[in-house]
Amino acid sequence: MLNTDDAQHRRLRDLTSKAFTARQVEQLRPRVTAIADRLIDQMRQLDICAVDLKASYALPLPLTVISELFGIPEDDRADMERLCATVFDQTITPAQAATNHQALQDFFADLIAAKRRSPGDDLTSGLIQARDAGNRLSETELVWTLILMLGAGHETTVNLITNAAAALITHHEQLPLLLGGILPWSAAVEETLRWAPPIAAMPFRYTTTDVHFDDVTVPAGQALLLCFAAAAGDTAAHGPTAERFDIARTQHARHLSLGHGTHFCLGAPLARMEGAIALERLFTTFDLTLATDHLRPMPSIVATGVTALPVTYTPHAPALGSASG
Repeated sequence: MLNTDDAQHRRLRDLTSKAFTARQVEQLRPRVTAIADRLIDQMRQLDICAVDLKASYALPLPLTVISELFGIPEDDRADMERLCATVFDQTITPAQAATNHQALQDFFADLIAAKRRSPGDDLTSGLIQARDAGNRLSETELVWTLILMLGAGHETTVNLITNAAAALITHHEQLPLLLGGILPWSAAVEETLRWAPPIAAMPFRYTTTDVHFDDVTVPAGQALLLCFAAAAGDTAAHGPTAERFDIARTQHARHLSLGHGTHFCLGAPLARMEGAIALERLFTTFDLTLATDHLRPMPSIVATGVTALPVTYTPHAPALGSASG
């Protein structure tokens, strides 16, 4: 899906797009909220109010949501998350990458085989039915559609929630705008997507014709690495304060973090909803402080995020309320 256009792209995209419409995603809101509340309750019960917020909250929320959508057994989710995460890791050797690459394909091939034996009410079973009934997906396309949807469907949202939480903790003067209902929580989501996009750069893009940039010509067929994150610093689009995190920014919606045109992210409505719910439930429950002076960046040229987000927290007074967004 990433590497095709026109009719071929539409064929692959149409098989999954109906599951991620705004209407379908809205039906998931109670479940996403329940998962967030369960994770919050687990934080409440800790004797020491200190956690790695990425591992304890930002990761399990979208991982659980996407796993339930695609029918991933609970016992297999940790393996899936570990394998998908290796796609973004630039510290491993080529040999390790090849091994992980094969293991990822084997994982989803095994899932497909299990769903063929025992179909369920999930998107994996639906894709298998479409493939077997109409021969619309080859076996390789089926495997890689699952890798794309499940890998991108949680890893990027993990980084979105983590980056947004870190930004609000370190720009705590902006929290009253959200806690007081002056701005919706979606404002924090959109500004995070602009300021610290979960995907910084995208490989596997190629020029289809000669492209001219000033006095430089990039010939047709040239491989490109496109840096979406660079758009965040465009003062022509965002004004002189482009480098600043500002949830009240009037032009915050102008970003490329979810793609563009026919390749616009299928999961955008789900990611945005998960991000808004995750932030609201977290910051209306706790007052959070970073527990380190240095956040370690992820070892990736593709993803924007941190390896961990250690925080300390104290519960708010029960009377504190908020407005959803």
